[in-house]
Amino acid sequence: MQNQSIILASSSLYRKQLLEKLALDFTCASPHINERRQEHEKAPQLALRLAKEKALALTAQYPKHIIIASDQVAILNGKQLCKPSNKENTIQQLQSSSGQSIEFHTSLCVLNSATNTLKTDIDCSTVHFKKLSDQEIIHYVEREQPYDCAGGFKAEGLGIALFNRIESDDPNSLIGLPLIKLVALLKEFDISVL
Repeated sequence: MQNQSIILASSSLYRKQLLEKLALDFTCASPHINERRQEHEKAPQLALRLAKEKALALTAQYPKHIIIASDQVAILNGKQLCKPSNKENTIQQLQSSSGQSIEFHTSLCVLNSATNTLKTDIDCSTVHFKKLSDQEIIHYVEREQPYDCAGGFKAEGLGIALFNRIESDDPNSLIGLPLIKLVALLKEFDISVL
């Protein structure tokens, strides 16, 4: 295993909790980048670009580190969903999602800032929602308050009750960090979690 320190380029509590599953020593650092979508940029390209930019934004501060970055873009009927940020927006987002499917593109970037070696991957998940009543949506939102989650739900919590099914290679991706792909990329940098 390499002796380099690991940095998680994120202020997300969810990503921090996911990375803790791998029992690695790491530090969190918040990258400051412009997350606006560029004209004609598709969701997977946006997610990958943002993950790379997050990792690269921390290279000056962490010049001899392994930097892990991720980003997630959620798409409903061709439109990007944002974190709803409050109760009303969350209810509206879930009402729009009722009976529909949301695609989540969760990107991953691992950067060795000492050698400027960068590797990326992306995981795509599709969440198929049940047809939900307004009462079910309101009850869910009041109980879980998922205001800081793209899509307006927490799949790792009560949000699982909103779905008919999830198509994904890695359930961690939906929460915000594709751990299966991360383990594989870390191995390419001579970092084994086992």
